[in-house]
Amino acid sequence: MHKLNSSFTRTADQQNAVKLLKSRAANILLFGGSRSGKTFILIYAIICRALQASESRHVILRYRFNAVKQSVGYDTLPKVMKLAFPRLRYELNRSDWFVRLPNGSEIWLGGLDDHDRVDKILGKEYATVYFNECSEISYHAVTTAMSRLAQRTAVPNKAFFDCNPSGKSHWSYQLFVEKIEPQGKTPLKFPERYACMQMNPQGNSANLPESYIEETLAGLPERQRQRFLDGSWLDDMAGALWQRAMIEPFRVVNPPLLTRIVIGVDPAVTSRPDSDETGIVAAGLGTDNHYYVLGDASLQGTPAQWAAAVDDQYRYFRADRVVAEVNNGGDLIIANLRNVNPAISCRSIIATRGKLVRAEPIAALYELGRVHHVGIFPELEDQMCNYNPSTTAYSPDRMDALVWALTELSGSAGGSRAIMA
Repeated sequence: MHKLNSSFTRTADQQNAVKLLKSRAANILLFGGSRSGKTFILIYAIICRALQASESRHVILRYRFNAVKQSVGYDTLPKVMKLAFPRLRYELNRSDWFVRLPNGSEIWLGGLDDHDRVDKILGKEYATVYFNECSEISYHAVTTAMSRLAQRTAVPNKAFFDCNPSGKSHWSYQLFVEKIEPQGKTPLKFPERYACMQMNPQGNSANLPESYIEETLAGLPERQRQRFLDGSWLDDMAGALWQRAMIEPFRVVNPPLLTRIVIGVDPAVTSRPDSDETGIVAAGLGTDNHYYVLGDASLQGTPAQWAAAVDDQYRYFRADRVVAEVNNGGDLIIANLRNVNPAISCRSIIATRGKLVRAEPIAALYELGRVHHVGIFPELEDQMCNYNPSTTAYSPDRMDALVWALTELSGSAGGSRAIMA
């Protein structure tokens, strides 16, 4: 892979990754901890491939278009160009979001949450398809996009993947580590075409702030530390109220007609840097009497910021109601929402019993296969599957917001008292 007058020096892990990317494997996953250089080296490899094959076409996909635009279009891709290809002139089309190189090759950016853009992107053929943060992408979306890996060029067609590893029930673990087909659970016909490599932040320490590994990552809760520092695939937690097997088989791409949509909110009491997140989860009731988790907009922020995020979800999903826990904020929680949208329909919820009492009826709905996640929500699902009522000490805000939304939709009053606001 060539450079153009570059001063860019690859780390040892990136050198090994380049060898793997140039191997005969057609599908390659780089997995591991946060800030380990995975995305950088994969974008570098795509640019090299694009320069080797004139008028070739390549695509970088994430679950959400805004995420790929911000993290790749505005951040990593320009950094790769500046460091590794400083003399390479290129055009960035911010209307259709693709990069055109001097030899006519194109690198497109796409989000699988935008149906119009997906249709436009999947109307073309590509020499490389790169699934960035693939732990957030459904296997159905992957197989659909892979059907466009069909352009005839001077380079062999390849699919790249990267992720911070999640649970061992995720399709990426089954495909690349266990070498089984995730839907049929049968051995891969050509396992040699699938290869993976672990890259952790320790191998990229020369490019990271001095305190990032020892303080930021090492200070995370145990299971987050295993994922984002150690880059480990996680087993289901013993005693957890939810297991990934209660979520994965029932995941869907699109919901049916929904008769009611609710936004559940678990507000943070403070907005300091070490404050809890405000859980914001959207869910709907289908005409099939099943429940559909539509979105997770949880964030750490000020009251004005989380109220605006709630209102965005309320408007985006055309929700019927917001249900918010008010134990710690009382009337101020509803007043905060009404400051942003005076017409917002709210119901205040006062938790009268513990999280376990509130969560158990909702976990039972999952066990029955009546709750479906529309897409993948990694942080929410991690909280759910890491919540052991007897040992979990932190506040699972996203999970609480989910429980409030599904409680409202299902009519279960387990451990709460509702008041109209």
